Formats: sequence, C-alpha cells, structure tokens
Amino acid sequence: MKASAPPRPRLQPAPIVPLMLETPGWADYALLDSGHGRKLERYGRVRLVRPEEQALWTPRLPAEVWDGADAHFTGDVEEEGAGRWRFPKPIPETWPMRYGPVAFGCRFTAFRHTGVFPEQAAHWDWMADEIRGAGRPLKLLNLFGYTGIASLVAAEAGAAVTHVDASRKAIAWARENQAGSGLEALPIRWICEDAGKFVAREVRRGNRYDAIVLDPPKYGRGPAGEVWQIFEHLPEMLRLCATLLADRPLFLILTVYAMRASFVSFHELAAEILAPRGGRLESGELLLVEEAGGRRLATSLFVRWRP
Repeated sequence: MKASAPPRPRLQPAPIVPLMLETPGWADYALLDSGHGRKLERYGRVRLVRPEEQALWTPRLPAEVWDGADAHFTGDVEEEGAGRWRFPKPIPETWPMRYGPVAFGCRFTAFRHTGVFPEQAAHWDWMADEIRGAGRPLKLLNLFGYTGIASLVAAEAGAAVTHVDASRKAIAWARENQAGSGLEALPIRWICEDAGKFVAREVRRGNRYDAIVLDPPKYGRGPAGEVWQIFEHLPEMLRLCATLLADRPLFLILTVYAMRASFVSFHELAAEILAPRGGRLESGELLLVEEAGGRRLATSLFVRWRP
C-alpha cells in the first residue's frame, strides 16, 4: 500500500490576536505630547509639531509648550502631498541623532518626515536579537530601505545586507548615515532601483535571502517613473518575496503606514502567501508611548513571520 504524503504545514496560530509593539522613546527621541490631530516630538535637541490624524484626544501640555517648538509642519498631510515647515527661530537644516551603535542625520523634508521613523525601534531590537541568535551567516534584503537605519542595525548585528530604494537622495542619505556611524566596513550593498523590478530579477536569478524587511509607502515612484500603489502591487511583491526566502529562513517583516487599512488585511494576505512554509505569523500595530501621560499613539501596521 502506497504511503500517503505528509500533510502540508500550516501557519499557527489560527486566531488573529493583535500584537501591539510599543516604543517608549530613548535618549534621542520622545513623543512629548499629542492631541487635536497633532503630535509634539523631540528628535535629538529639536522639538517638532506635525499633523497626526490618529491623535483624537486633547493635548496635556499647555499651548505655550507647543508654540515653543523649534519647527511646525503645515500643509498637505498626504504622503505624496506638498508641505511647508515654519521655523519660529533659526535652526540648522540637519542635526544628529543616534540609536545604539547607529548614528544618523535628520533633516526637514517636504513630506513632513525627518529621515527616521522612531516606532521602528521595536522592529530594530527584535531583528538584531534574531540575527545575533541565529549563530550563522545571514543575508538580509531591505526593500524600500529609505535612510538605511534598519540596514545598519541588521549589518551591525551580523547580517550581510542588500538595501534597495528607488530614491538616489535616500541612498545618499543612507551612505552618509553609514559613514557617520563609523560602520563603513559593514557588508551592505546600496542599490538604487525600483523594488518591484529588483525583486523580480532576483527571483529569475535564483538568489535567496535568509531575512526580508519591507517598509513600502502607500504611493511612490521608481527612478524610471514606475508607479507603486500599495493595495495594487503589494500582493505580487509579497509573493515574490516568499519565493526569495532561503530554505532555512529567519524572518520576514512587513510594515505598512496605510493606517486607514486594518492589520487584519495584511495578516490574511501574508497568511495566504506564506502558508506553504508553515511557521508563525504575528501582526498588529506599532505604537509610540507619550512621555507626558503614557498614552499610546498608533503609527503603522505590521506583520512578522518566522518559520
């Protein structure tokens, strides 16, 4: 009698229980207060006021503290929209910050960002622990890598990193951060290319990675005018990434800043695509914890997979 094939692995657990990853801040960063659709933050020595539609409550600090911030962002809050910064007093265009061994420069961009997303610290710590605990050489792919902080954290922990971003300015910024950290000897490939094209080519070449990190925008453009729409293009991107995972993979991390969506949507997409590999999925939200009163501000959605 012919033996039956073993059952295919299934992702566990079946129930979707949200995981809330909190970042309380560190020496160079704090969410000082939030409310009335804004947030007051400290990046190094610079205090910023920016729009934040998730902050539905009332601020706790007095108005004069908010008014005394070094920079205020006004204008369109959409990722692709134009914006303006208002500076009540002269302030440097760039300034330094640090997270552990990684130093990086901040600056004021037209899209209200500064070059770092502090809530990602929860992923940086987890990722570094996983890499150090693996006890073997690892290759990590960082897609939509922006200013390279995650790439530097991963490389410093022991991974050989391939960093991909479609923006030449972002790649140059990432290289500046590497030099400023004194980590030029780390094995990082900096690649300026459309992430979709790069991943498709890596699949054709048969290349594989032990870990993959994706932080895609809601909307973006590649260096040759390629258009990225997260709800249209993410499913195929995630399928290609599943193909790129090595036979003994370590993890995959997906972060999404489309807060009008639900983490359940991205959990179910990842569950469908990664089901043949078995393993475990955990998903939820990244939260910043307010210094003034401990309130939690949701910033993004995430899915993490491990075998």
